Amino acid sequence: MESHEAAVSVIASRVRQFHDRQQPFRIYHGSTNSTRRSRYNRSNIIDTSRLTNVLKVDKKKKTALVEPNVPMDSLVAATLPFGLVPPVVMEFPGITAGGGFSGTSGESSSFKYGFFDRTVTRIQIVLANGETVSASSSDKPDLFWGAAASFGTLGVITLLEIQLVEAKSHVELKYHKLSTMSQAIEKLQEESQQESNDYLDGIVFAKNWIVVCSGRLVESHGQEASAQRFTRRRDPWFYLHAKKLTSQPAGNAPATEIVPLVDYLFRYDRGGFWVGMYAFKYFITPFNSFTRGVLDKFMHTRVMYHALHQSGLSKQYIIQDVAVPYPAADEFVDWLDGNVGLYPLWLCPLKQRGQRKDSPHGLLAEAANADASEYLLNFGIWGPGRTDPREFVDINRRLEQKVNSLGGNKWLYAHAYYTEDEFWGIFDRKAYDTLRLKYGASYLPSIYDKVKVDFASDEKAIRDSWLLWLVAIFWSIWPLQVYHQSPNTPAHWTMFIPSTDGDVQGKKVHAVGNPFQGYQLEIAEYDISKDNRKYETISLGSVDDDSLSQLDTKARSIPAPGVSENPLNRFEVDNCQSWLKRYVDLLVKDGVMAQSARDALDNAPRI
Repeated sequence: MESHEAAVSVIASRVRQFHDRQQPFRIYHGSTNSTRRSRYNRSNIIDTSRLTNVLKVDKKKKTALVEPNVPMDSLVAATLPFGLVPPVVMEFPGITAGGGFSGTSGESSSFKYGFFDRTVTRIQIVLANGETVSASSSDKPDLFWGAAASFGTLGVITLLEIQLVEAKSHVELKYHKLSTMSQAIEKLQEESQQESNDYLDGIVFAKNWIVVCSGRLVESHGQEASAQRFTRRRDPWFYLHAKKLTSQPAGNAPATEIVPLVDYLFRYDRGGFWVGMYAFKYFITPFNSFTRGVLDKFMHTRVMYHALHQSGLSKQYIIQDVAVPYPAADEFVDWLDGNVGLYPLWLCPLKQRGQRKDSPHGLLAEAANADASEYLLNFGIWGPGRTDPREFVDINRRLEQKVNSLGGNKWLYAHAYYTEDEFWGIFDRKAYDTLRLKYGASYLPSIYDKVKVDFASDEKAIRDSWLLWLVAIFWSIWPLQVYHQSPNTPAHWTMFIPSTDGDVQGKKVHAVGNPFQGYQLEIAEYDISKDNRKYETISLGSVDDDSLSQLDTKARSIPAPGVSENPLNRFEVDNCQSWLKRYVDLLVKDGVMAQSARDALDNAPRI
């Protein structure tokens, strides 16, 4: 906890500086699974990218104490040795605990446990005035519930205590094929009442082809050899496998399989549900098991999210998660079929309060309303939108209006096309503003500021997005490796250039040494998987083959820093960081890399 508290102290000090100036800031996490474009620059960020640790797993209390940037795959890997697993594990391994709490995240266990934030029992938060406090449902409950789904607009989450449940090695998964939405709703309601079920979701392949997937935790009992897997290169994408299994007319008994728990939890990672399919279609590339295998490393969601943000692809796609009450689901599917026409669709039943009896506050206050539906049915709607920017905006706005008219909600991790008046007509502005005033957060960007879409400025991004997606897919993505040393020592920066053989082997380019003795350039072969030091990776961009031969020459043309005249001033001396900035400046100037590479360095952690 000592290193955690030191990191939080640095964050709190930085927040106090913003508060004293009443200057709004944004939170830089180092990665994102939001589909909205971030608006960071060096002068307005609080850097929390180092808060990536699972600090404790308490087997007796069945809790995990985690920092906010712990991704789901790391959280599951930390809890499983104790025979425990989070009740709600988001389907993409890179989604973080902090993102799940501060955003809105549900998964196939949400029919039982609700959103991910309903499984969090306590948080540590740096308030907007720089004060560090704890909050729970019994201690500052308004702050605790208000921070959930507030997207960092009340302060900076620095620690979460998450409830855990007993894990088992496998999931017994059943695929129920239905031919109408009414039948699917009936099946979802039936399966949600089965005490033995731990997981429940569905896929709409067409109006007359719906698959409801129900799962329960089981021990393997020696069935590992016959288990169906989804995480390896040679494994099928989950949605294609479900489609194949249910391609024949529905029988009396559902198809049943046993799936390793981790494979089940992250079954949608490869292909990003089915969004990866559209890249193959656009580039007129055969979509089969061979091509999916060849391009497998580009089809995992961590890489796909990077390409999404680098390219602006989301500005050409409908990317929406919305939920409506069960009785409205039939009408909503008819509306989607006639107005949007995208299939597949994802179905995820949500129990609004989960297993919590206390009532949430803030933007989630509607869940405390006695008249609110206990269950909502979430629809994941993801795919290409209209090519005309104005038509694209129009269909998104009409979708939002339809959901609202049916008494539903939409989750704000994606795109909000509401006007400000429309937005605050849906959410409780008075309660939200009162909470922000109480905890000194009124000077921060509001949640509407963070999620709204700027229609005019996005038009060019819509037109240009596929070109940069092409670059991201077919050329190696260069990362910056940041090696953290101590809270008082500058981090070491290394540029890593992956080889064509894989993303863990390649070449490193950096300045090595110290300000007392000077630095020298090192260009050497490098294997990330064999490096045991603590580091994080930040994408810088990509280059084509013609530029690769120039890299060493350009690196050698930038002199390495010499002996510093004031070596004790660690953060102002010429060092590996400043050298790498000069190197990237040259690559940008000569057209080898994009300006976004230099912007990434400006936002990279310095300690």
